[in-house]
Amino acid sequence: MENNEAIRDQEIEIDLVALFHELVKHWKAIVASMVLLAAVFGLYSKITFVPEYEASAEMYVLTKSTSITSLADIQVGSSLTNDYEYVITGRTVLSQVIDNLDMDETYEQLKERVSIENPTDTRVLRIVVTDTDLDDAKTVADEIANVSSAYIADNMDQSQPKIIQTAYASKTPVNNNILKNTVIGAVLGLFLAAGIVVLGYMLDDTISTADDMESRTGLKVLASLPMDQTEYDGKKSSKKKKKKKPSTDANKSSNSKKRAV
Repeated sequence: MENNEAIRDQEIEIDLVALFHELVKHWKAIVASMVLLAAVFGLYSKITFVPEYEASAEMYVLTKSTSITSLADIQVGSSLTNDYEYVITGRTVLSQVIDNLDMDETYEQLKERVSIENPTDTRVLRIVVTDTDLDDAKTVADEIANVSSAYIADNMDQSQPKIIQTAYASKTPVNNNILKNTVIGAVLGLFLAAGIVVLGYMLDDTISTADDMESRTGLKVLASLPMDQTEYDGKKSSKKKKKKKPSTDANKSSNSKKRAV
């Protein structure tokens, strides 16, 4: 039993080594596939790239109570942030923002570009707006903060949230994924080319050497015949036969026969 397991382990190791050599043999094709797909992914990402910017404004949530130091006020203020997140992205607030800024888009379109963040263990709400124009993103974020702050004070019987930070944004686009997509293309090219090589190796059942015969059938080769010298790459070369010229004696005899006639 131990000998059989050792033989099986040896066969698997030999197969893996042979597969590795097969991959190394086709390394040029693998590298070419990586470069090609990386170039395609990178070029496509660059052509279709539309920069998007994020602007964020921040509000501080207060309770109706004048005391903001008690534990109860802190807990109530933290629970209110969930309600405010729902109100800020609601139809009433965002529709008012669209009307105030005379924006040419629907409520659903604007809502897709707005997100609300609440940092852990704080009563701060961050209103984040995404837009292809940096200044427009800032303007919309500020307007949402102003409209939602006034709406909460008027309709929710709570103290008006304080705007502690007007909208600010980085000039660096948040969706610049050209390098990332290029790397993804290179990795896909690697796996695609390597997969084709491995598949071709696994499907190749031809026997070309004595080692292949032993590994595939378990039979040992007793003798082998050398390849004929007239064969090259499996194709026999045709020999040109030289035409023999008739001898001078034969020519003389034929001429003498013609004269006799």
